[in-house]
Amino acid sequence: DHVGSYGTEIYQSHGPSGQYTQEFDGDEMFYVDLGKKETVWRLPMFSQFAGFDPQAALSEIATAKHNLDVLTKRSNFTPVINGVPEVTVFSKSPVMLGQPNTLIC
Repeated sequence: DHVGSYGTEIYQSHGPSGQYTQEFDGDEMFYVDLGKKETVWRLPMFSQFAGFDPQAALSEIATAKHNLDVLTKRSNFTPVINGVPEVTVFSKSPVMLGQPNTLIC
């Protein structure tokens, strides 16, 4: 069996852009660089066998942004205020001045 994921688009509301990729069997075939408005092939030889107009990805990202905005407004969404993350770091072995060590979070 094979799995094709064609036109996966992701838009997150905390940033001004999104992501657009196409995959086959879990391997990325290409993505669209939204800033440069160009298709970037995972392997350059793929571009010899297929083509993709990056404007289609830009259009789909704009649609995803619009849909997210509409759904957010309709759901009475209140943004969550993120707290400051806390991290504790431990050394793997006893600390000795001048000796390398591994830190574990």
